[in-house]
Parts: sequence; C-alpha cells; structure tokens
Amino acid sequence: MNTEDLPRSSSVLLLIDFINPMDFPGAEDLAEAAVDAARATSALKAALRKASVPAIYANDNYGGWQSDFQTLVERCARGGGASGEMARLLRPQQGDLTILKPRHSAFLGSPLDLLLSRMEAKEIIITGVATDICVQLTAMDGFLRGYTLRVPADCTAAESADYQKQSIAYMERVLKCDVAPSAFVEAGACPAPQHRRLA
Repeated sequence: MNTEDLPRSSSVLLLIDFINPMDFPGAEDLAEAAVDAARATSALKAALRKASVPAIYANDNYGGWQSDFQTLVERCARGGGASGEMARLLRPQQGDLTILKPRHSAFLGSPLDLLLSRMEAKEIIITGVATDICVQLTAMDGFLRGYTLRVPADCTAAESADYQKQSIAYMERVLKCDVAPSAFVEAGACPAPQHRRLA
C-alpha cells in the first residue's frame, strides 16, 4: 500500500499479538482471559470499523523471520484452543494494516510511529495480550510520543487477575490512559480525541 493510499483518521485501533500460537510458558494461564479479550475486541473493532476507524495489527513473528503475517493467521485459525479461536474472531479484514514488532513494544524497531504520523493519528486505542507486557510497554512508548491513549480493560488480558489489575492501574495512573471498557464506543460512533501530539 502506498502512503497516499493510507486511511486518514485521528483515532486508530491497535491489536497486539492476538494472532498468537500460544505455545510459550504461561500460555495456559493466559488462554481463557485472552479469548474473552478477543471477543470484546472483535465487537469493538466492528463498531469502530463502522465509524471508519482503521485497525493496525502489531504482531510478533515468533522467530519466523521468513514467514508472513497472513500465513501465521491461517495457521492459527486452523488450530484449536485459544490460538484458533482468537484468530477466527479477529481475522484481518480488507483494509486492515499489519506491522511486525520484533520486541515487546509495538513501537520499538517497527514502522508504527511513521505509519501513525502518515495516517494523521492522534489517539491510539490499544488492545491485545499480554496487558502487563506488550500492551503496557506499547502504551508507555505511545505516552512518551504524546499520543492520547485508550486501553479498554476488557480488550486486554494477562496471565493472572493480579497482573491485569496492577497493569491497568499503572497505565491509568502513570500513562494517563483511558481504561474504560470497550462500551465507550457505540456502533457507528467514536468519540473525538483530544489533540495531545507533541511538537
């Protein structure tokens, strides 16, 4: 996609690591909450899509440096368990964008900041797994770059309820994230964000 073809939107939905083989230590503790978060995110994504809010998938490559995102989607979607259910719930649609994130934050070593700038985004709605790792570190980098941040708590998941609670509280208190549940948006409508982008 040429930069001229990128959608322009003050708000952007970011989906972090929902397309996930779930084959790492601790995945069994994350699985149920991750599927719940994927269900909430699927509904949120549909509502935001009606409001013309674009979606960006920020995903690990899980060591497959010669793989592509669509191959990972299809492999996960054919599988069972939480991995398959999340991939089927959140299979990318036409017009959705994807980036590779080689580290925990979706900003580090990726074109995300450039992409958001070209899209004229001011607000990022961050969803994904795990709340206390990739989601929180992405929110931290977004905060440092001056974006307005929403992290709907029901659209994220961690390996324990304590990790989830602590991370959400930190992002609300320190990173000034709006952590209200995904019901903040009604079908066909998205609130206008404040302009907090740093010069």
